[in-house]
Amino acid sequence: MNEEYTAGLVEQFIQRCRKHGLKVTPQRLAIYRKLLASSEHPSADGVYKKMVQEYPTISFDTVNRTLLTFADIGVIETVESHSGVRRYDTDIAPHHHLHCIVCGDIIDFCDRDLDAVKVPERIAREFTVLGKRVSIRGICRKCAARSAQNREQEPAAHR
Repeated sequence: MNEEYTAGLVEQFIQRCRKHGLKVTPQRLAIYRKLLASSEHPSADGVYKKMVQEYPTISFDTVNRTLLTFADIGVIETVESHSGVRRYDTDIAPHHHLHCIVCGDIIDFCDRDLDAVKVPERIAREFTVLGKRVSIRGICRKCAARSAQNREQEPAAHR
């Protein structure tokens, strides 16, 4: 991510915090920067492990509550996780996810056809739809290749 783009996101983050009456503390700013620097969709534990290196006295509870607050004010989103662990995404623009059920990777992708999926009328009557996101479960190429390689290495008697 280029520095100019990141600086713009940080400025938007600061403005959103102020709009919601949150102080922009060094810890909150550092947590948000760690999220921006992540190329994955980290869990609270993953963010905590990165934060504690720079802020050894920060608690897991502080990181977890901060992430939940960030999601509440809309600067990050929670991501559907098939492992049961809540994951976070700084990309709040419309997009979809591929989930590998083996390694747990979550990969972003965009697709206009999926964006255009019509919300069924009965749902639109009962809910105010704020957004749509398709989540596709499967096995990524790396895991599929690893699985195929493991099968090839098995002795014939075990197949």
